Amino acid sequence: MSQTTASPSLPVIAFIGGGNMASAIIGGLVRQGHPASQIEVVEPWEQAREALRTNYGIDAQTKAGPALQRARIVVWAVKPQTFKDAAAQARAHTQDALHLSVAAGIRSDSIAQWLASERIVRTMPNTPALVGKGMSALYARPGVSEGERQSVEAIVATTGEYLWVESEKQLDAVTALSGSGPAYVFYFLEAMARAGTAMGLSAEQAHRLAVGTFVGASELARRSDEPPAVLRERVTSKGGTTYAALQSMQKEGVGEAFERAMQAAEHRAHELGDEFGK
Repeated sequence: MSQTTASPSLPVIAFIGGGNMASAIIGGLVRQGHPASQIEVVEPWEQAREALRTNYGIDAQTKAGPALQRARIVVWAVKPQTFKDAAAQARAHTQDALHLSVAAGIRSDSIAQWLASERIVRTMPNTPALVGKGMSALYARPGVSEGERQSVEAIVATTGEYLWVESEKQLDAVTALSGSGPAYVFYFLEAMARAGTAMGLSAEQAHRLAVGTFVGASELARRSDEPPAVLRERVTSKGGTTYAALQSMQKEGVGEAFERAMQAAEHRAHELGDEFGK
């Protein structure tokens, strides 16, 4: 890890875990001008360390050590099942830091106990953060100051959009909706592309048409003041092709099945807190 003296105007940010989500945030920070010398990473896997070295010039350490003491903010980008052990290793070196967790399901009560700190923010990002199009929700414990909230916002904003929630319980719903949401989009893209090829398009044509449709429809929904139901009705003429497709989906109960799937994801997010937060 680099031991360069910290710039007084830029905080040193440490990452516990250097996988995809950490890399997305690090990439956003670097693109915004945050120097690699102001970033510390702890990552046990050699492949991930090599990617950080190649992409950002960061020499990650295999385990937590004294270098973490210079970090003002620590980002916890570890799997839920490894969080407790990682916290035990890093705790002695991160007493003065603000903590930002991107671990799914692990509640701030558990994190506060493991790290002996009340300065904790939880966030639920998603994988489009890898291309700067992420959607994140944030929850702060009462011990987090307004200035610290702004510091967290500056980090998360490098990966896309964000919003704050007032209840930590809402993060389970966020996990089900936007955290897991990209997988739902990819699932529908797969189905649309398969249908396209079955109807005579090439695989490349079907993929391009499906992706372009999602991108365009999402941007239309983003820019419009009207709810999705109104936008849907505007392209659905009774007796037309869209009407036939939607009638088929309604008959098959696609909407209800999709809602049940999201409820299953929310339930699992709650279970993760119970299972690995002890």
